[in-house]
Formats: sequence, structure tokens, C-alpha cells
Amino acid sequence: MSIISGNGSRDLRPLALISLAIAIVIATFIAAQAWRSVKMAPPSRTIEVTGSAKRRIVSDLIEWTATIDTNEKDRTAASKALHEHVDKTLAYLKGQGVKDQEIRVSSVTAEEKIETEFIGSGDERVERPVHKGWTTSQEIKVQSTDVPRVERVSREVTQLLEQGVPIQSSAPAYYYTKLGELKIQMLAEASKDARTRAESMVKAAGGGDLGKLRKADMGVININSPNSTSTSWEGNNDTESLEKDIITIVHTSFELR
Repeated sequence: MSIISGNGSRDLRPLALISLAIAIVIATFIAAQAWRSVKMAPPSRTIEVTGSAKRRIVSDLIEWTATIDTNEKDRTAASKALHEHVDKTLAYLKGQGVKDQEIRVSSVTAEEKIETEFIGSGDERVERPVHKGWTTSQEIKVQSTDVPRVERVSREVTQLLEQGVPIQSSAPAYYYTKLGELKIQMLAEASKDARTRAESMVKAAGGGDLGKLRKADMGVININSPNSTSTSWEGNNDTESLEKDIITIVHTSFELR
């Protein structure tokens, strides 16, 4: 419908308004149908499963530390005695087959020994510091891939004590240097284990078929002493055991069809 204006031209505004109204009605209908379709769509089904992998490894790097302390009245005498004991210890280590590049010697520390003495009694009692000598100390650290050799040396270091060397031996620390490569392999094994578990659960429950992977999160990696199942949120890192168990965890979510 058109209306002829006073100058003889047609006024198309009513037709445009009608077209706009029809377009709004159609758009509203389409939006309502889309909302109804989304609302009535069945929710997706998933199953969440944790997979794990475990391996026993043998450390390929050992770190052992020994400390030598001397006590003398004079600082110069203490330093000289320490130097002699350290030289004797280094000669012993090299005689046992430990290489020069595997040995690290720290700098010398010196500390004056002061004790408090009390003189008199009652209200007349006074105290005063008394010099009791000097303590010098030096640390020798051995880091080697020859684990059996250094392990044996750490046990037999008492031979130096018998020679008068005031040495204190710490327990060795054990490490595995190929951990980065192993973690990648174990994550793959843990992921495979997660899918196997999910398939078994779905089959046993009769709840459908296992679909594609929806999500996968790597959990912490725990390095424990043999046969330990200890876990922590930060991840364990045992350094006391020659043999270790590595446990890798993966959290997964699979689609159910």
C-alpha cells in the first residue's frame, strides 16, 4: 500500500514499517527455536579417571661430603694442622681412584673459641670471656658417576681417622641424571593406563562406549625409596636411596558415547 503525497509522489514509509515488523517477528521466532534446541539438547557425558605409572631406577650420580675440623690454641697452628689433614685426605681419595675433577674443596673457615668464666661469688661475682683457641674447618665434596667406588670410599673413610685425621663423613646423596627423558616416557604410560582403566569401568558398568579424550592434566611426580607409596602435593624427591621408585600420575577426562 502506498500513499500519494500532496506533491504527487508516493510515501513508502508505511510499507517500510510493515517490512520491519515482519523481520522482527521472524528473528524472534528463529531465536526462540534456537534457545529451545539448546535447552533440550542432551548434556554431554564424561568419565574422569586417574592413571599412573611406576618404575624402579638405579641412581647414576653420587654426591658425598666430608668435613675436617681442627682445634688449636693458635690460629696459625690451627690453619697449618688443617692444611696437613686436607692434603692427607686428598691423597687418600686419589689413591682410591677418585679423579681430580670429581673433588671440590671449600674455602677455609676459622672461628675463635670463647668461653665464659665466672670469678667470685654473690654480689661480687663477675664474668669474663676467655680465649680457648681456634677452630678451623674445610669441606671436601666428591661428585661422581662412579657410584660404587665413591660409596665404598665413604664407608672406608674411617681409615683416615686411624691415621689421626679429624674427618666427619656425611651420608651419600644419590641422584638420577636421565630423569627428564624418563618423565616423558612415564607420562605416556600413565595416560595409557588411564584409558585402560576408563574402558574397564565403562565396560563393567555397561554405560556406553569410551569416546575421545576431553582433558588431561599431569599430576606431581614422586621419587620415593623402594616400595614406598608416599605422595605429596609438591612431589617427593628421595636422595637417600641408591634404588628409587618413580611414580607418575595423570588426571584425564574421556567422552562417553
